[in-house]
Amino acid sequence: MQPKKILLTTDLSEEALRTFLPMADFATGQEAKVTLLHVIEDVPIVPHGAPLAPPMHAPSIPAQVEDAEKRIKEQAAELPESLEVVTHVMAAPSVAEAVADYANDNGFDLIAISSHGRSGFRRLILGSVAEAILRHSHVPVLVFPRNK
Repeated sequence: MQPKKILLTTDLSEEALRTFLPMADFATGQEAKVTLLHVIEDVPIVPHGAPLAPPMHAPSIPAQVEDAEKRIKEQAAELPESLEVVTHVMAAPSVAEAVADYANDNGFDLIAISSHGRSGFRRLILGSVAEAILRHSHVPVLVFPRNK
């Protein structure tokens, strides 16, 4: 496999940064382009008492997108200058489905993601984004396990 387009995901946490250097080295060796993607969860809700009204989005979404665009640029600066990096921020109802769809729709050869390694009750309640991306993606997914 010689990927030429790599989708590197970030939740903008410090944990996500640990995939950056290994993927930068890999991408440089493959002469691949990297897109750094952050997805903001935006679950529309139907207004209470108005079941026929169109779903509403959280009013804070535009501000969240603006803040994420600043933060993702800061994270992109952590990658070597020699690497061609594009950043993208989007809002979607499901982070995992948005990542998988973005990769599928834009011709990526590989998705790289950092797993936070939640287990037990927290995983049951919060779910696992990495696992859901694996289930939805038609593109190979490289998951970096949590640090011990």
